[in-house]
Amino acid sequence: MSFLACGRFQLPLQRPLVMGILNVTPDSFSDGGNYDHLDLALAHAERLIAEGADILDIGGESTRPNAPYVSPETELERVLPVLQRLAALNVPLSLDTRRTSVMQAALQAGVVDLINDVSALEDHGALELVAAANVAICLMHKQGNPDTMQQQPQYHDVVQEVGSYLQRRVALCLASGVSQERLLADPGFGFGKTLPHNLALLGQLPRLEAMAGVPLLIGISRKSMLGAITGETVPEQRLGASVAAALLAAQGGAKVLRVHDVKATRQALQVWQALG
Repeated sequence: MSFLACGRFQLPLQRPLVMGILNVTPDSFSDGGNYDHLDLALAHAERLIAEGADILDIGGESTRPNAPYVSPETELERVLPVLQRLAALNVPLSLDTRRTSVMQAALQAGVVDLINDVSALEDHGALELVAAANVAICLMHKQGNPDTMQQQPQYHDVVQEVGSYLQRRVALCLASGVSQERLLADPGFGFGKTLPHNLALLGQLPRLEAMAGVPLLIGISRKSMLGAITGETVPEQRLGASVAAALLAAQGGAKVLRVHDVKATRQALQVWQALG
């Protein structure tokens, strides 16, 4: 697939795209509370764009392990004003949500180009709603919910099971009239996976992409799996590990890299790409 049909945009996939993370939450694992006011969020969005972000991913609910419940109304109050202010910029906007009602409000406002759903459109009505909209879709795998997913995740064959799940969700989207060019798949690093599970997935990205049949979006930036490897307990201090993981994902064929540190990731990709 040579491009991603992403709402108002057609994004070429000849090189990995960098998706900058904008959490407008008080409790996200790395930057919670940093950008939960409109002016702070807008300033950070402009900084991410200046650093080379191809897409902005705006989220109003933390889905980290043991995250507290956030109502759809609160989530929408957080994300919609930011999306509305950013819509005038010439950059694709991704909405990171698993709630149909939040998706619907953003779609009706015409301020979103991609739905990035950790539940792969399993919420009631989400598949039908998004299938009928002119937006890209990212389908993510997770085992369990944020409050339980890291307690005792178990798989017989994590790569086969994650790949099969993504394959089924992609097939449902295609059967609902979604074109293949609108779809991305995400193995869901850290969403109901141990470190060995995560490493197995990272090492088998070509197999996962072949099973899903659509390009992969990979989000490892600053995650606890990197802390488990390096011993770094502070997420913001995992820059080197995050860039290394992003580069490994790109080498494994990932087409979209979801990151906090756009500039450093972009520079690493530029060096890699210079080799031809």
